[in-house]
Amino acid sequence: MAKKRPQTKAKPQLTDEEIPVVGAREPCPCGSGRRYKACHGRAAAHAVTELVHRPFEGLTGECDWVALRELVPAATVGLTLKEGLPEGVPSVTLATVLPMAWPALRRDDGSVLLGLQNDTSSGDLSRDLADTLQRALEAEPGTPVQGRRAPAGGPRLQELLDLDTPFEPVVHSGFEFWVPDAENATPEVTASLERANAAAIPTARLTGVDAAYWCETPEKNHLRWVMPHPEEQLLDALARLHAAGRSSLGEGTRLVGSFRAHGLTVPVWDLPSGVTADDVEKPAAEFAERLAAALAVTEPLTAEERRARGGLTNRQVTLS
Repeated sequence: MAKKRPQTKAKPQLTDEEIPVVGAREPCPCGSGRRYKACHGRAAAHAVTELVHRPFEGLTGECDWVALRELVPAATVGLTLKEGLPEGVPSVTLATVLPMAWPALRRDDGSVLLGLQNDTSSGDLSRDLADTLQRALEAEPGTPVQGRRAPAGGPRLQELLDLDTPFEPVVHSGFEFWVPDAENATPEVTASLERANAAAIPTARLTGVDAAYWCETPEKNHLRWVMPHPEEQLLDALARLHAAGRSSLGEGTRLVGSFRAHGLTVPVWDLPSGVTADDVEKPAAEFAERLAAALAVTEPLTAEERRARGGLTNRQVTLS
């Protein structure tokens, strides 16, 4: 009689979310016997390379989402969930940065802080943030949420947030919003707060136009204005104004170029060091009217306007 082979217990199957990332040539942790790069690593590599150029498209306040991700050191925005707040979660707040660069934090009172300026593992920032938010809503109070690779089929922010609620950023001079009870903060959080405050550039959001942010630097001040218009149309309009000598925001100011961020274009002006955010409110509102008129022009650019456009394009950089 043939000997019976000893029976072995089947290993519990891991879900895609539970499979850790390993070296490309190592055996896949799922137990398939194949190398990671030929198994679950294939989906991970695809997620990393499939870049969503406008991850915040469709969200209320897309331009401000971009600004808070790339321009603003310290700001918060209250978020409203489409399905309402779960029991035990009194509020959800988007924050530019959290202590120790945590992706999210469930506070002791159950409220959630979601960090925006974090490295993400896929090419879809919206999906990564949505995954972090969902895990934060279920985390134990008083614990941070660590980063991970978001599931490929998971929801995006556009599916979780109430798109009818206004997006109203509050810009802070520092990061004291991290610690409602500063006296009882851990030494690590206190040290992180001190470092963040020391590095923060004074920034203010203009009230008369959308998504325009003034900032102060040692040598000169700047206005960086995230705009929703298609890039080619916007560059043409800026070139028309620049060629006509109407692209500045007042004496001593000048349009110096632009950069791309998350699918949108961000014109940048240099301002004299004495020009404050309040000083630039009226000139910015007047510029918005001139820009609207220039955007409506459909005639081809003149030779002078093409030269102006070339100068603006040569000084354009891409942040994302």
